[in-house]
Amino acid sequence: MTSKLLRGRVLTFVDEPKGARDEESYRYFEDGSILVVDGKIAAVGEYSRLKDEAAGVEVIDHRPHILMAGFIDTHIHFPQVQVIASWGAQLLDWLNTYTFPEESKFSDPEHCTTMAGRFFDELLKHGTTTAVAYCSVHDTSVDAYFTEAAARNLRMIGGKVMMDRNAPEAVRDTPQSSYDQSKSLIARWHGAGRALYAISPRFAITSTPEQMEMAGTLAAEHPDCYIQTHLSENHGEIALTRELYPWARDYLDVYERYGLLGPRSLFGHCIHLEDREKSAMAETGSIAVFCPTSNLFLGSGLYDEAGLRDLGVRRAIATDVGGGTNYSMLRSLDEGYKILQLRGQSLSPLNSFYWTTLGNARALGLEDKIGTLEMGTEADIVVLDSRATSAMALRMETVGTLSEELFVLQTLGDDRAVVETYSAGEAQLSGIRN
Repeated sequence: MTSKLLRGRVLTFVDEPKGARDEESYRYFEDGSILVVDGKIAAVGEYSRLKDEAAGVEVIDHRPHILMAGFIDTHIHFPQVQVIASWGAQLLDWLNTYTFPEESKFSDPEHCTTMAGRFFDELLKHGTTTAVAYCSVHDTSVDAYFTEAAARNLRMIGGKVMMDRNAPEAVRDTPQSSYDQSKSLIARWHGAGRALYAISPRFAITSTPEQMEMAGTLAAEHPDCYIQTHLSENHGEIALTRELYPWARDYLDVYERYGLLGPRSLFGHCIHLEDREKSAMAETGSIAVFCPTSNLFLGSGLYDEAGLRDLGVRRAIATDVGGGTNYSMLRSLDEGYKILQLRGQSLSPLNSFYWTTLGNARALGLEDKIGTLEMGTEADIVVLDSRATSAMALRMETVGTLSEELFVLQTLGDDRAVVETYSAGEAQLSGIRN
């Protein structure tokens, strides 16, 4: 049995904040501690109490930093690690110019292995301990992704992209091969250690009706797997989808027809939804994933958080690297705040940090495992320094509340604010940064 006691200012959410001052939505210990035993959280509370319970256990002192559940990224593209920061164009041109050529390289197992190592280095440096990732069309990319995640004992979700049209041959499969390979990958990885699989038709434009049938078959055969795809990101994308599926009532109806809606279905973007689509998502428990930095970078539009919330649509937030411009959930929260400001909507600091921890965990149905520091959950923890840069330290001289401090982290923070990231109780950053 391995045990350790992490000491610092401990923050964990217990519910979605009802406002900027909802102190009932979280637990906070100014001099707190987290007892970790065999990769899980055994206790959380005041250090003065737990130090006696944990007598003889190694104490790792992170004061004066904040310890909270590791960040969760619900939409990211593993093969786009060298696509991020590619200049110009909107969605469809950007895919053809940059993304598809880069993803073609992932047929090479050696390239996949190298990029998987770099990918997880970046996630951990930015405090992200769980991600929902699109791999490439090649099963080699999925194997590399999950193999590297297992080596670091990370809880990761991912899947092979299914796409059989409107893309170069090097990144296309067929309806049958996409089914066969996905089926094999599910058997190999879903539930293996901390790995979970996501059935991943890229989006309606790159899948024929025959392939969408195969995706629906996979979903019916494996109801415990996730489903991930894209929805209503860009007006050109919506128009082309209507051309390719003329029978559909709207974009979402394509996925609906093939049985791809439900409480484990993640739809990236959801910017330009029609009223019927919003209602269908709410009725089926499907999840709209907000991707702020990519929505701005690709000029896609302004996400309507309040509108979806008021209709009862479940929501998550994500980086969407490489259309997204940063691996940091802090940067995503900052840009999300600005988008909602333009919408005349509010995102409080408490709601921000709830969203990227317990909120995203609830969207994934994993709140009993991640996103919180409750007893029995997996010890995925991020340690944050609110004074990591000179600008942050200067601003912190005038900060008087926890909420104000969280807003400094959100607005000015990035990977420099991440002191340490723990996965299943094991520190991850020393080897990466050295």
